[in-house]
Amino acid sequence: MAFFEIRQYKVHPGKMDGWVKVMEEEIIPFQVSQGMIICGSYRHETDESVYFWIRRFESEEQRVAQYKAVYESDYWKTKIAPRVPEYLDRAAINVNRVVPTPRSPMQ
Repeated sequence: MAFFEIRQYKVHPGKMDGWVKVMEEEIIPFQVSQGMIICGSYRHETDESVYFWIRRFESEEQRVAQYKAVYESDYWKTKIAPRVPEYLDRAAINVNRVVPTPRSPMQ
């Protein structure tokens, strides 16, 4: 059964616009090129420190393979990962894995 990751990040003060740019112009396109299914990218309506995004996986095996393709790649390790701490409080990352209910529009 497919499941989703709802990832919530705490963005450093004054860094939200830069983080959204990095996500939309670099991270999301790179992850999609490696097979990730990205369902959405969101900033909180009033709290400039809160960013969410949602990814979809068909199975745990697919998630493991896609994590490996992305996070063990030279591109991720050398071009993206070193810049993430500039934008995010990594200790505050919250990841929820959820399964859609039968009538959920996102399946």
